Amino acid sequence: MFEDIRPYHDDEVTAVIQKLINEKGLQSSIASIVMPKIYQHFPKLCRALIKLSLKIKANKFQKIDDIQRQVAKYLSHLLSKSSDGFTFNGLDKIDTSKPALFISNHRDIVLDAALVNLALYKNGLSTVEAAVGDNLLQEPWVADLMRLNKSFIVKRSEKNKRAMLQASKVLSSYIHHCITQKGQNIWIAQREGRAKDGLDKTNSALISMLLLNKDKQEPIEGYLAKLNIIPVSISYEFDPCDNEKAIELAAKEATGNYQKAENEDLNSITLGLTGQKGRVHLEFCSPIQGNFADSKAIAAAIDQQIISNYRLYDSNWAAAEQLSLTTESEKGSSLIGSKEYHRLKDRMFGLNEAQQRWLLTMYANPVYAKETLESSLNP
Repeated sequence: MFEDIRPYHDDEVTAVIQKLINEKGLQSSIASIVMPKIYQHFPKLCRALIKLSLKIKANKFQKIDDIQRQVAKYLSHLLSKSSDGFTFNGLDKIDTSKPALFISNHRDIVLDAALVNLALYKNGLSTVEAAVGDNLLQEPWVADLMRLNKSFIVKRSEKNKRAMLQASKVLSSYIHHCITQKGQNIWIAQREGRAKDGLDKTNSALISMLLLNKDKQEPIEGYLAKLNIIPVSISYEFDPCDNEKAIELAAKEATGNYQKAENEDLNSITLGLTGQKGRVHLEFCSPIQGNFADSKAIAAAIDQQIISNYRLYDSNWAAAEQLSLTTESEKGSSLIGSKEYHRLKDRMFGLNEAQQRWLLTMYANPVYAKETLESSLNP
């Protein structure tokens, strides 16, 4: 029933890896990351070197856990070079003996789920099966790579409403099956597509999808207890893709649409992984429990936890100050002229006025969201 969306099993690893070794697209992607300057001038040579390297390393990977260990090692190394530190908190507040459905805000295509995995891995806990949209899997080798790393596929490209509904039912059933039958942790983003404007808001349609598998007679409270939804708030001091996001947002504002360039998603994945992120923090929140009225109420409860646990950096405050969304007294002192102010200015180099405003907005919006939430809770 789940064959076309599930991650690969241990007995499929060897065959899939052998197929991936010969994929030129994968060879080129790796070469562009590990030897970018040489690859620009000698792409064929670089692909050959990557292929040879993959062949040598292939024997190390017999099981999915072997791949996960290597990914954790690579990610830790990557963060040491591309961030000023990765911290996480909150695992001590939840019952980690129970499988969970982790729902996080969505800022980076790959890194959000990878960071959740890294935090769990560092604590000796089972890593997640991560949801990935089929819109990101245009190349078959990308889908193979994702499914080797415990990802399952969310079908978003079905041709009609009936097919979409059926795909949603299968997905809902699969997530419930993983948590209640396999004892497997799951990760899914709070919405389709990254929050490019910095506003983290759970799509209630996601919650409706999760509830499709619930028996009509079962109370929402009981079904939520089975799913064990844990919101996760991920905060990046700087977004490696902020320029690209600002350009897209300004284009949509001006013309109403934006046409992605070829391989734009793959380039965003690479930039998100390798680009400078400053400090990165991940906060595991409290489980979503109770008898909610509907999907919108559950989504609002998730939003409240993600926003309230979001870690604001001076980059957020500096952007908010420049856009006059906050005052000096709220932060304590002005950040105009500070290190963070100048780092934001540097990140806006080459952008026009509208694009600069959008870049500042994506950093400032978490400040605005947190202040709005606090006002609503303490009128």
